[in-house]
Amino acid sequence: MEKRKVLVVEDTPELVYQFKIRLAAAGYEVHTANDGSKGLEMARSICPDLILLDLMLPEVDGYRICRFIKFDKEYEHIPIIIVTARSLESDTELAMEAGADAYYVKPVNWPELLIKMSELISANEKSGKIKQVGSNKQG
Repeated sequence: MEKRKVLVVEDTPELVYQFKIRLAAAGYEVHTANDGSKGLEMARSICPDLILLDLMLPEVDGYRICRFIKFDKEYEHIPIIIVTARSLESDTELAMEAGADAYYVKPVNWPELLIKMSELISANEKSGKIKQVGSNKQG
């Protein structure tokens, strides 16, 4: 079985490293972007199975990236999990309004996050939504 692609959009190098190590150990193919513009570009070019997205990013913030992806018919199926230091209820509400599928405050509970990732990817596969984009973008 092929590895599922996860795009991590995070600007803190230490956290990017942590995500790479933990996600690779969990069997994911990990791609990273350190600012919002690169993250949006990569999301569209690699069409990942899931995106882990920070909110406070250089160039384009996470809310806008989420909105751009979720309101684009070609990419709306990609699950997005917000992983951020922002813990206010209003931040969570804004992220959900932008189309986020889940919201986690840093530092993350890794077992819980990995379970949620698996659930979202599995639900997408069962619904057939992952296959809508076309085989050339599935890796």
